Amino acid sequence: MDDRDEAVIEVFPAIEQPAKPSVFARWTREARDLALLALALFLTVHSVAQAYNVPTGSMEDTILVGDYLWAGKFVYGTPIPFTHLRLPALRDPRKNDIVVFKFPGDGRTDYVKRCVGVPGDTIEVKRGVLYVNGDQFPDAKHAKHIDRNLDGSHHNLPRGPHGQNSRDNYGPFVVPADHYFMMGDNRDNSYDSRAFGPVPRDLIVAKALFLYMSWDSESYPSPEASPGEPMSYLRKLAHDLRWAPFKVRWNRIGDSLM
Repeated sequence: MDDRDEAVIEVFPAIEQPAKPSVFARWTREARDLALLALALFLTVHSVAQAYNVPTGSMEDTILVGDYLWAGKFVYGTPIPFTHLRLPALRDPRKNDIVVFKFPGDGRTDYVKRCVGVPGDTIEVKRGVLYVNGDQFPDAKHAKHIDRNLDGSHHNLPRGPHGQNSRDNYGPFVVPADHYFMMGDNRDNSYDSRAFGPVPRDLIVAKALFLYMSWDSESYPSPEASPGEPMSYLRKLAHDLRWAPFKVRWNRIGDSLM
């Protein structure tokens, strides 16, 4: 046989196949990816909007004790997580907006009130009637004026700088630049700007949009839960689950606060 007719056989080195990751490694990677996705979604949603529970009656009957509201941070400028910066706002607060803001006294506690005065407005309360720039400010549709607590005792009224009753007689006061004057719809039982002053713009968090849940804790009262008795929490949970259809104020879910 001619050398040219000989078959040429080339020997290639064996290709080493990568080892398959273990089940645990695949599970760990997937769990990490899901956690990062969940964190990104949480930061995005938390930055744009947030849910709030209302524990006091200062906004009755627009917002009741036990109402849960959804508020849009994007309206007044979405905060950038882990910074003191904000994205551009759609607009500034306006009179009659229901606003979530940080209490000026500590900069941390969330308050919900109605904006009744913007920078440059003159605020005055005379005999319990609110005037803005000399005109009577209209009551909200569901506002009320009740100065007693649920147990029948008198509410401790806020006092002005000279000891006068700042609930019924206040001002005149001109709202300074970059500040907003907040009051509760239940003006006779509200701790608001009459007591702690106008709210700086940088403490304003979000605009209330709508109610997504309303829970009536007074109907079918829940049993007390005690840290010293762990089973009491299970009894409370079982009670609330049993009576939930009757404790939820179904007719309030979805109510607009715009």
